Amino acid sequence: MILPRAIRDAVVAHAREASPFECCGILVGTPHAIVTAVRAANLSESPTRFLIDPHDHIRARREARAARLEVIGFYHSHPRSDAVPSATDLAEASYAGHLYLIVGLAGDDPDVQLYRFTGSSFEAVSFRT
Repeated sequence: MILPRAIRDAVVAHAREASPFECCGILVGTPHAIVTAVRAANLSESPTRFLIDPHDHIRARREARAARLEVIGFYHSHPRSDAVPSATDLAEASYAGHLYLIVGLAGDDPDVQLYRFTGSSFEAVSFRT
């Protein structure tokens, strides 16, 4: 999977701005590349949970379709932990086959990891910038 450096940096910036709460957003692209990351409001406003605003989700889907792209996944942050899916992430994931990018801010440098939700678990996805 291709994750351009500019998009990675934009998601990390969003995570830092939202801290101590989780940030969230939508990943738009093709089956092989993330083309853009669309910020979304976190209706949960929580340090341990995210809930993408449905209006932002629908808007991102419409804009993706207009650009002949697809919503291929979602992103969120873990302000005080590593970029590993939590039990809550697993319990609330509902888009099998979609990507989930997580930014962990526990260390000095942000930890950015990409996963694909299989419908029952998360599998690590390698990416290049």
